[in-house]
Amino acid sequence: MQNDGAGVPVEATAGAACAEVLKGALSGKQFKKTVACKCGDRLLDLTARVPDDCTELAPVLLDSEEGLDILRHSAAHIMATAVKRLFPDVKVTIGPAIEHGFYYDFDTPRPFTPEDLDAIEAEMRKVVAEDLPFSCQIASKDDAKTMFAAMNETYKLELMDSIGADEFSIYRNGDFMDLCRGPHLPRTGMLKAFKLTSVAGAYWRGDEHGPRLQRIYGAAFGEEKELKAYLDRIEEAKRRDHRVLGKQLDLFSFHEDAGAGMVIWHPKGALVRTILEDFERKEHLKRGYHIVQGPILLKRDLWETSGHYDNYRENMYFTEVDGQAYGVKPMNCLSHMLIYKSRLRSYRDLPLRMFELGVVHRHEKSGVLHGLLRVRQFTQDDAHLLCRPDQLQAEILGVVKFVQDVMDLFGFEYEIELSTRPEKSIGSDEDWERATSALRQALDTLDRPYEINEGDGAFYGPKIDIKLKDALDRRWQCATIQCDFTLPERFDLSYIDEHGEKKRPVMLHRVVLGAIERFIGVLIEHYAGAFPVWLAPVQARVLTVTDAHNEFAEDVVRTLSNHGLRVEADLRNEKLGFKVREAQMEKIPYMLVVGDKEVEARGVNVRLRGGENLGFMTLEDAAALVVKACQEPFERGGMRYFFATPCPV
Repeated sequence: MQNDGAGVPVEATAGAACAEVLKGALSGKQFKKTVACKCGDRLLDLTARVPDDCTELAPVLLDSEEGLDILRHSAAHIMATAVKRLFPDVKVTIGPAIEHGFYYDFDTPRPFTPEDLDAIEAEMRKVVAEDLPFSCQIASKDDAKTMFAAMNETYKLELMDSIGADEFSIYRNGDFMDLCRGPHLPRTGMLKAFKLTSVAGAYWRGDEHGPRLQRIYGAAFGEEKELKAYLDRIEEAKRRDHRVLGKQLDLFSFHEDAGAGMVIWHPKGALVRTILEDFERKEHLKRGYHIVQGPILLKRDLWETSGHYDNYRENMYFTEVDGQAYGVKPMNCLSHMLIYKSRLRSYRDLPLRMFELGVVHRHEKSGVLHGLLRVRQFTQDDAHLLCRPDQLQAEILGVVKFVQDVMDLFGFEYEIELSTRPEKSIGSDEDWERATSALRQALDTLDRPYEINEGDGAFYGPKIDIKLKDALDRRWQCATIQCDFTLPERFDLSYIDEHGEKKRPVMLHRVVLGAIERFIGVLIEHYAGAFPVWLAPVQARVLTVTDAHNEFAEDVVRTLSNHGLRVEADLRNEKLGFKVREAQMEKIPYMLVVGDKEVEARGVNVRLRGGENLGFMTLEDAAALVVKACQEPFERGGMRYFFATPCPV
C-alpha cells in the first residue's frame, strides 16, 4: 500500500550526514526502506549533508509516492548505464519517471530490437547486482559542459544552454554520469522489481521536425508482486486493445490513402456510434437542450475574435475560399455564439442550452496518433450553456448530474479534477477568479472529493474534468465543464434584464462523452469488445443446424426484429460448433440455435457469448430475455430507457 508522503520528521543538526541522522532515529526496518529525505518541501539524497537552515529531516520511504518516483527515476539512469555499456556510440537525452515506471530517450544509429531490450535488461540486472552508489556533484556550467562535451553528449550541452543556470548537479553511478536534479537511490542494488516493456519512436523535445529518437519504456515497483500485478494488467490491456478488437469485430479501419488519424467506420461500427448519438440526442432533449448545427469552415476573422487564432492555431487547419482565409473548426463554440447573437435575448430566455454532435479537426502530431483514442477528425458531443450569473451554480450541477447518470449507465467509476488557469490564456484576472470560484463552489456542494489540477484549464477558462476508470483501473478524460466569462465579452453577447438593462451572460462549454471516437475506443477496451446488449450492433444471431431449418430461422429473425431487436441469421452450410465459435469471437450476446426440436416446438435453444446454455425458450420468452437485458443498464443508471423500443435497429 502506497503512502502519500514522507515519514515522521526527526531532529537534525546542520552539516550532519542525512543518512546518519535518519539511521540513528529510525528502526533498522524503516531505514532499510528509506530512499531519500525531506527538509520541508526540499527533497535530498541520503548522501547529502543537512542544509544550514534545516532543523528536521523526514524520511522518504520506498512505498510512498515520492519514494516510488525516486526509484523509477533511478531505474531510468540504471537503464541508460546499461545502454551505454552495450552501445557506446548511443547519445543519451532525457529519462524521467512516469506513472508505473520510467523511460529514456536515446539517439541511436538504428532502432532497438526486442533482442536488444532483452540484452539491456540483462545488463541492468548486472548494474543492480554491482550495487553501485549514486553520487552527486555540483559543477559550474563551464565545467559541466566540458565533461559532457568530452563524451560527445550533445543533447546534454543543448539542455544546459536552454536551462541557463550557472551550475548543475551531476549524478554518477559507475562509469555513467547524467545531468539531473535528483535525488536518487543511495545504491543501484535497491532496485529489485523492474521490467523493460517496450520501445517506441520519439522526437527530441516533442518536435516532429527534430531528431528522431528511440524511447525505451520500463516498469518499476518496490516489490515483485506489485510488478507482476502490473504486468498482468498490461497483458490484459493487450488482449483488450481496441485496435485489434476493432478489426476482429469489423468495426472500423484506418487507411494511409485516406490520411493519418482519419477513421473509416464499417457498418457495425457506424451502427454502434449511431446508437450512442441517438441516445445522446434524446437525453439532451429530455434535459432542455436545443439541437443545433454549425459549419465546419468559418472565417479566420472569427477565430481571431475568439482568441483561437492567437492561442490555438498550431492545432488548427486553414484554407482559402475566394481569397478569404477560413479555419477548419477544432471546437464548436463559435457557431453557438452566433446563434445566441441572432436575436435579442431576455433574462426570461435564459438559460439557453445548445447541443451539437459537431465534427471537428485538430492537427495532432503523427507521433501521438493512436487508434480511436487520438485522431485528427472526431465528433464531440459539444454543448454550450448561456445563462445569467445567478443561474450558474444550478447549470454546473445539472451538467454534473447528467455526467453521473451516463457514468452509472456504463458502469464507470470516475474521479473529478478542477483545472485552473494555464500560462497561455485570455481574459482578466477578475473573470478567471469568478469562473474558478463558480466551479469550486459547485463542486463543494457535491458529496465527492476532487483534486486541484493547477494550470491545466482551457485558454479561455477553468474547467471541471471528470475522468472515468475502466475495467483495468485506467483513467480516461471524457467529460469536461468549462466556465467562460471571456468569450461572451469578446463576442459582445448580452441579454436584457428585468430592469431593461443590458447584461452579459456567462457561458459553460461542456462535453459528456467527449470525442465519440475516443469514447468508443474506451468502451471497446472496457468491455473487451463485448458491448452491453443495448449497444451491441448484433444482439442475437440465429444458428441453423442444417439447411432444413433455414425457413424457420428467418421466421425467428422477423419475430425478434418486430420487438425492436437487432437479429441476423447464419444460414451457411457449416457445422453448428463452427458457427457458435464464430459468434462468440464476434462477441454476439445471444446465439439462438434452431434444430428439428426447436422447429417442432416453435422456439429456440439460447446460448450466451460467455458459453452458458440457457436451454429451450419460446420466441416470445427469448425476445423478452433480450429486451430485459437492454433495459437493465438504464434502470441502474436511473434513466429508464430512451427509445420507444429499447433496442433500436
